[in-house]
Amino acid sequence: MGTELERRIRGAMPDDDLDQRLAALGTATVSDALDRLGIHGTCLGIAAIDPAFRLAGRARTVRYGPAGVTKGTVGDFVDGYTPGTVAVLDNLGRLDCTVWGDILTECAYRGGLAGTVIDGVCRDTALCRTLGYPVFARGAFMRTGKDRVQVEDVDVPVSIGGVRIAPGDIVIGDADGVVVVPSECARVVFEAASDIDEREERIRQAVRAGSSLAEARSAFGYHSLQSRQS
Repeated sequence: MGTELERRIRGAMPDDDLDQRLAALGTATVSDALDRLGIHGTCLGIAAIDPAFRLAGRARTVRYGPAGVTKGTVGDFVDGYTPGTVAVLDNLGRLDCTVWGDILTECAYRGGLAGTVIDGVCRDTALCRTLGYPVFARGAFMRTGKDRVQVEDVDVPVSIGGVRIAPGDIVIGDADGVVVVPSECARVVFEAASDIDEREERIRQAVRAGSSLAEARSAFGYHSLQSRQS
């Protein structure tokens, strides 16, 4: 039989533009929707290199590991990425060496990628800002990852900020951080997020019309908006 969420997922139809529609609602609203559905998707410690950065798209993943005695490559993976892709790089949260710099930024920008998310650090951040290419990471550090890390695998599930991300999952980033929506849950998450957004807007409208905050919140169920629903 499965849970109610599982039944709703099975009945949901795919929608190619859900990444953009979810992004328009914002990471905070999507986070509340994920809480309501019992889905873990908030990437702890991953933030925009520039608060103005926004990204939304489907993930392509790269998993790094420490370099071996025979040094591996840091990868030329962006050559095969289609426009709108989000490059998702799992560098095990390392802060001592980078896996993204100006050459990759240039290539990704020219290739129309939606942005990059790194569990680790990046460098050459001035170019990201100049081009307006969105990079989300644990911070910036100048030391190269060459001969320190190597690509272990591509297009496999990875971990970013404690969240599992599989290829094709929806990745959304804004000034509040990064959230991930599993591809199979995209429709039900969008429905929940839309409901939350609509009710919060009604609260704001009620307050503008003279209602007290307590009355407005009570009228539109504010305190249970993100509560877990089976």
